[in-house]
Amino acid sequence: MAKARKYSNDGKEHGTVDLPAAIFEAPVNEHLIWEAVKRHLENQRQGTVMTKNRALVSGGGKKPYKQKGTGRPQVGSSRTPLWRKGGTVFGPQPRSYEFDLPKKVRVGAVRAALAQKLTDGAVIVVDRLESEDGKTKGTAEMFRRLGVSGKALVIDVKPGEKFTQSARNIEGLQLVAASRVTARDIMDTAHVIATREAIEKLQETLG
Repeated sequence: MAKARKYSNDGKEHGTVDLPAAIFEAPVNEHLIWEAVKRHLENQRQGTVMTKNRALVSGGGKKPYKQKGTGRPQVGSSRTPLWRKGGTVFGPQPRSYEFDLPKKVRVGAVRAALAQKLTDGAVIVVDRLESEDGKTKGTAEMFRRLGVSGKALVIDVKPGEKFTQSARNIEGLQLVAASRVTARDIMDTAHVIATREAIEKLQETLG
């Protein structure tokens, strides 16, 4: 049975908690994770880079010089790619890099990523995540007691407004709803902190 360290909201450890085997004991398929991370990064690319071809370069409406008798190459326009400040041949044009993956692949990648983090000992389960006053200082102290430093991913079903407000200024901390977590979110972090409700939601959506 897969297990992870369990903490209360004040950062005190309370033994371990059993985790769904269907998720956290899934085979670590590195290729699935790679495909999901690649899709996430490609879908973020803007694809707005562009160069001008000879049709878009200004000028060139008049023939630079007569066709014959000059000893120079025959040229019909100053916008030719062979000339300085002419058009670019086969240059990049605006395009979309987006592509999709089957749902089974996306779900399998998240399971594999969670299983890998559990193997690395980087998964922590807490009863709930709350902030009474919405201050960053108290939330940062809680994560310090959890032994969390550097990049951390916090997974909750529906993060509370005050906790979100208190956590958004902590460097390296990412707060994601359980229904929207991706393999890239999980792999791009040193610690994964999930609430018990988030674990149940993950079991419902990934199991």
